[in-house]
Amino acid sequence: MKEIEAFVDSVYQNVGGNKKEIQELKDEMKGHLLEAVHELKLEGKSEQEAIEISIERFGGEKEMRSIVGQLFKAQKVFAKRVLHIALTFFVLTTVVCGVLWALDQVDMKENDAVAEIIIGILEGKETVSKDAKEEIDTLVQNKNQILNLKIYKMSDVEKVSETGTISYHLDEATPVYRIGKSPSDEKKWMLIDLGYMNDTEWYVQMESITLFAFVPFISLIGFAIYATLFTIWATINAYHHKRLNVGWVIAFAFLNVVGYLIYFLVGKKVPSKTIS
Repeated sequence: MKEIEAFVDSVYQNVGGNKKEIQELKDEMKGHLLEAVHELKLEGKSEQEAIEISIERFGGEKEMRSIVGQLFKAQKVFAKRVLHIALTFFVLTTVVCGVLWALDQVDMKENDAVAEIIIGILEGKETVSKDAKEEIDTLVQNKNQILNLKIYKMSDVEKVSETGTISYHLDEATPVYRIGKSPSDEKKWMLIDLGYMNDTEWYVQMESITLFAFVPFISLIGFAIYATLFTIWATINAYHHKRLNVGWVIAFAFLNVVGYLIYFLVGKKVPSKTIS
């Protein structure tokens, strides 16, 4: 029936998207209309009357075109927003982790410099003098990341085994000088132990706050949100292409971009299957 086909074509006239999906929707709408026409004809209506009544009951050309257009637009907007939010989380997580790593590297370089200066101050001395202590105190107080610092004589911490292997036993030695800033309980997990020494005289051990301790937590949360949103976006696309199955969802979830790339390449080689 040409009027039915013309009506269906007019409803989907300006709808953009997957051509196969649109054609399937058009065929489905056409089937419903033809079924309605058939039922009306059985009730005694002429074919033309049955067609007009079926189209009117279905909503009319203008109303249906508006509904279909809004539906496709809403689907596209939703999918795009999901992808944009996913990419935003990915970029923000990467940037935050990168900044924390860079700041941590600055602190580590400062720690190295502090230890080098301390060893330089003590070089050639048998004990830590009062002047040296004051100089070291001033140096460490300006470094907020250093919470604890201990200075040992190398002869107290260095142990040589019978086979000539050298090991260091701080727990068995008493520091000749120490500076302590007691960390709060919530900061203890952020501490890292660092050891510095020269060849013969002094061993400097410090506990420093490391910002890199935040990176695993931020990475886990940020990339988990990104992966979840990306999987939702890829699943929506697979659904619209009539290729959605559990295997692809698993591939999107665990392989992420690689999984979607495989899905895309397979789709180019193998015709998509219609889901009944």
